[in-house]
Amino acid sequence: MPTDVHQHLWPPGFLALLRSRTAPPRLDGWTLHLPGEPPYAVDPADHDPAARARLARADGLDLALVSLSSPLGIEYLPPAEAAPLLAAFHDGALDLPTPFGVWASACLSAAEPDTAALRRELARGCVGLQLPATALLDAAGWDRCAPLLDALAEQDKPLFVHPGAAPAAGPAAPAWWPALVPYVQQLHASWFAFRAFGRPRHPELRVCFAALAGLAPLHGERLVARGGGRDRGRVDCRAFYETSSYGTRAVDALVRAVGIDVVVNGSDRPYAAPTLPDLGADAAVHALRHTNPARLLGPTKGARP
Repeated sequence: MPTDVHQHLWPPGFLALLRSRTAPPRLDGWTLHLPGEPPYAVDPADHDPAARARLARADGLDLALVSLSSPLGIEYLPPAEAAPLLAAFHDGALDLPTPFGVWASACLSAAEPDTAALRRELARGCVGLQLPATALLDAAGWDRCAPLLDALAEQDKPLFVHPGAAPAAGPAAPAWWPALVPYVQQLHASWFAFRAFGRPRHPELRVCFAALAGLAPLHGERLVARGGGRDRGRVDCRAFYETSSYGTRAVDALVRAVGIDVVVNGSDRPYAAPTLPDLGADAAVHALRHTNPARLLGPTKGARP
C-alpha cells in the first residue's frame, strides 16, 4: 500500500489538554509555545481529521502514520503530567479515520520505562514506538530505553527515531534554526550511537530514522579514516531512513551509501510538504512508497486489529 511513515495530527482531546496547560508545551488558542523555539502559529486545518484524510487521499496514500511531535517534550514531562497527554494522543489517534495509523509514544521521565503501557498501545493497534533522538544519543540512552526496545522486538514491531526538543537558541536565531541545527545534530548522534551501542544490543530490531538520520550514513569515509568503519560495505537491512524535508540530491546520495531497499517515504506533514525524489525510475518511487515501508512495518503493514 502507498505509505507515508511520518506525519503528525493532534486529536481534539490532546489539543484541549495542551490548551489547559500554563507552562510549555502549551497552546494559547492556536499558538504553540515550546521552551526552545519561537511561538508557532498552528493552522487549525492541519489538525482537522476529515481535512487531513482528504489530503492523504489526494496524495495517493493508503496509509499515513501519525505520531506525537517529540519536539513538544511531552515524553520528558513528569509522569503525572505526561500520562494524560499521552493517553489523549493515543486514544484520539487510534480513533482517526482511514488511512491513518499510529506510532506509540512513551514517558521517559519515570524511574523505569513503562513497558506494560507500551505493550498495551501496541495491542490496541499502534504500529511501533516513536522515541525522541535525544533519548538515544549515547550508550546510556540506548541502555535506559532497552526494556522498551525489547518489548518491541518481542512483538516484531519497529522503532521510529524522531527529533526531540530543541534547546533555546536565543532571540537572534532564525525560525528555521531548530529544524536545521539541533534536530539534525540529534539524528546524526543517535544514528552513530545506534551503530555503536543500539544494534549490538538489539540485533533484530527494525529501526527507522527520520529525515535520513541527519545524513549520518554519508560520513562512511570519515568513519573508515578514523578507525570505526571496517564493516563499511555491509548494509544493515533493518535500519531504515525516512525522507522528510529532503529532495533528489540528498536521497540519491543516501541511496548510494545504504542502498534503495532501506529508504522509505515520509513527509513530516503538516510541517513540510511531501516530495518524491527523481531517482530515474518508477521502480525507485515504488520501493520508497510501497515495498520498503511494508518491510519496515512487518507482516501487519500497519493494519489495526
